[in-house]
Amino acid sequence: MRITYGPWGETMAEMVAAARAAEEAGAEALWVPELHRSATVSAAAVAAGTSRAQVGTAIALAFTRSPMTTALEALDLAELSRGRFVLGLGSGVRRLNEDWHGVHWERPAARLRETVRIIRHFAEHAASGEPMTVEGEQVSLRVRGYQRPFPSVPFPIYLAGMGPVMTRLAGEIADGWISHELCSPDWLRERALPLLRPGVDAVVSAACSIDPDPAAARRRAAGLAGFYASVRTYADFFAFHDLAAEQDKVVEAFRAGARADDLAAAVPDRMVDALTLSGTADQVAERIAGYAGHATTIKLTPPTHGLDPAETRTAQARIIDLIKELT
Repeated sequence: MRITYGPWGETMAEMVAAARAAEEAGAEALWVPELHRSATVSAAAVAAGTSRAQVGTAIALAFTRSPMTTALEALDLAELSRGRFVLGLGSGVRRLNEDWHGVHWERPAARLRETVRIIRHFAEHAASGEPMTVEGEQVSLRVRGYQRPFPSVPFPIYLAGMGPVMTRLAGEIADGWISHELCSPDWLRERALPLLRPGVDAVVSAACSIDPDPAAARRRAAGLAGFYASVRTYADFFAFHDLAAEQDKVVEAFRAGARADDLAAAVPDRMVDALTLSGTADQVAERIAGYAGHATTIKLTPPTHGLDPAETRTAQARIIDLIKELT
């Protein structure tokens, strides 16, 4: 099982420094998200600041760029990283697409299938000068009189999925699958792996909080669990872990006016223990081992929700120390 990491930084420079430290500690891939920063710009910074580890987006939003723009950025990143780039894509949810980005939202799995098809076709044929035509019901590509005069470095495409439809799509057409930030070994074994074909890189995203005091580690991770528990779309996930009643209490706190990042007080330790890797370094290492034989890759990330930068910085340093021990 590959040990990989999602670096954090209050500044871009700090994020790149954390990526470099994780690479030196033995992380085999470095993943950047898309929320408070652009995933592709962050990936470019990390690629330029490192030399060996893969650099992936986990994830870039699939529908907020045209498929051609996504393909161009992926080709540029593959070249910049000297073949280390992984394009990780996800659909996002309706509100994010329509309200935040003004993007049409309908049949996201079908649209993601078409998007991946176009990206792969463009990446393969852009340097040939031949017409490129890919017809789809939601997105299409019709390009003539175009030739990209740069080297085309190949890159794999990973897809994120939590529910069965997106996970099955990843298992069918992608090179890898990226789990949600909360993904227990039981969920991986019972809900995700049966939908992935052999050979797909199963990347488990694991929120990780390490502290000599296990109670402090849990409280540091509680905000992240609360952030996702406030989303009713994830009801099946929480029910699977026998946490439906606990999720209801988080939702009540959210509807009563608590900010999504400030829900830690509504999250019991039982939820944190079930859905995050929290505890002492030895306890977290044991929890990581619980994915071995099932996940092919684990992506460790520090907690950020409801925390000041100093706490996240401390959490990050402890994860990088643990990566050094594990690798």
